[in-house]
Amino acid sequence: MKSSKFVEELKNKSEAELAQELVAAKKELFNLRFQNATNQLDNTARIKEVRKNIARIQTVITEKARA
Repeated sequence: MKSSKFVEELKNKSEAELAQELVAAKKELFNLRFQNATNQLDNTARIKEVRKNIARIQTVITEKARA
């Protein structure tokens, strides 16, 4: 499954890399929302996918902080 592979890659990254990845995902989400508002977005499912990826990144960051 694609998401489990993504999570495994996240778990192997450092906290700084995770923070950087989180910022990049949030920027991508902003751009997708902007494109959607201006009717330029073709694949609207990408918004949901990016939101879930942000949640996955935040979960891994929290797990590392508790460990």
